Amino acid sequence: MSTSANLSSASAFRSLRNPNYRRWAIGAFISNVGTWMQRTAQDWLVLAELTPHSGTAVGIVMALQFGPSLALLPFTGLVADVFDRRKLLLFTQSAMGVLALGLGLLTVFGAVELWHVYAFAFLLGCATAFDAPARQTLVSELVGTADLSNAVALNSTSFQAARMIGPAVGGVVIAAFGSGWAFLANAASFAAMIVALAKLRIADRGRHPEAAPPRGGIAEGWHYVRSRPDQQVVLAMLFLIATFGLNFPIFIATMAVSVFHAGAHRYGLLTSLLAIGSVTGALLAARRDRPRTSVLLTGAAVFGAGCAVAAAMPDYWLFGATLVVMGAASQTFMTSANSTIQLGTDSAMRGRVMAIYLAIAMGTTPLGAPIVGWVADVAGARWALVVGAAAGLGAALLGVLARRAMGSDARARTDSEFTR
Repeated sequence: MSTSANLSSASAFRSLRNPNYRRWAIGAFISNVGTWMQRTAQDWLVLAELTPHSGTAVGIVMALQFGPSLALLPFTGLVADVFDRRKLLLFTQSAMGVLALGLGLLTVFGAVELWHVYAFAFLLGCATAFDAPARQTLVSELVGTADLSNAVALNSTSFQAARMIGPAVGGVVIAAFGSGWAFLANAASFAAMIVALAKLRIADRGRHPEAAPPRGGIAEGWHYVRSRPDQQVVLAMLFLIATFGLNFPIFIATMAVSVFHAGAHRYGLLTSLLAIGSVTGALLAARRDRPRTSVLLTGAAVFGAGCAVAAAMPDYWLFGATLVVMGAASQTFMTSANSTIQLGTDSAMRGRVMAIYLAIAMGTTPLGAPIVGWVADVAGARWALVVGAAAGLGAALLGVLARRAMGSDARARTDSEFTR
């Protein structure tokens, strides 16, 4: 029994045996802790210091921060496919560090205003739009196809483990020193990622710039997706959940401040509880050799049900416990969707298709976040969670119906990853 458990554990962390991936993972984890400190401080700054508890303002910040992923979609995926991803990431990571430093200095010296946060969120979103596809697709160069699903899951584990630590530390920093110092800590954390990128030694595998024509760009990526019904279904499910369901900053901030009247420390703790579930979901995904359709559908359904239960929770700690379930379910869905898209895409098209995936995962927030924030302001924080519940359950229903339709169509069943 113990031998079997040890083998299973070793399989879950097998990508870390690769020296390049190990360097990447260490740098990314340190940087991600700083990123979550900044996100916590940014939401708290807007909600509790610069506005009278405005969920709409938090939604606008999210829209500005994630909107560029959608607006710049014609360029970001092609750039990730054509240019050296390591050098591209060195540039984007440096730019993001400078932006964190600028916002931190404005806040520390008491000069920050709401429009400053809006402007920095937009600029950060522009840098992230080019950073994210390159980060996602660089993983295949580090580990190769055989371990890609495992590496994607470990990336999610790292990100969510940082989410478990960063908000809690950020809450303490905000309470003790102020929001500005959390931004400055994030600026310093980018040094770890820059050092890791500088030390990577990558053999050029899985990336074929010569296969990317000078014309076509993202249009070719859309054409590729249109020829893949399985990917269309995954992306449609992702659209529903990402647009209306993954608005955790709004859900947590409005429930913490408006319903439970919590301070900065307890607000940060709620985000960390969400991350405990997310880490669990990511680690379970890392143990699977390939993504499974049943897991994808279950993740969407449990997430929707979790949002509905969270909306009814009368107590801070019961709400926090429900966030653990929501975190596990959402991460199960997101990791399965990411792996399904990457493993089902030709290597020469991966950057452009992943840009579409990430544009939906992050870029649809401008559509949903202001709406969810408005619902929280007008109807109350609990009704914002009801919107998330409808998104998760609707995505699961869409997936079930599509799976049945594909099951009756021999042509769709031939090449479809989604019907596995």
